[in-house]
Amino acid sequence: MLIARVIGDVVASQKVPSHEGRKILVVQPLGLDGSDRGEAVLALDAVGAGVGERVLLSMEGFSAMTAVGRPNSPIDAAVIGVIDAVDLDTGV
Repeated sequence: MLIARVIGDVVASQKVPSHEGRKILVVQPLGLDGSDRGEAVLALDAVGAGVGERVLLSMEGFSAMTAVGRPNSPIDAAVIGVIDAVDLDTGV
């Protein structure tokens, strides 16, 4: 799983049947310090996340398919949680 920020929506007039009824979001993976980490990706939304929210992102195909209840579907990434807070133990 990764931490990411939702930066946009994708509007698709046609989708494969396995994607119908699900939002597609543009998400930017983040480092633990909140900085951008790599390129933005598209992910199916399983939790009703919105633009600007920090989310948990599953990037494993099987885990992503299972999280959105669409087994055997062409899904690489899924938003599986909305993050309220992150606490890091710095060991100090």
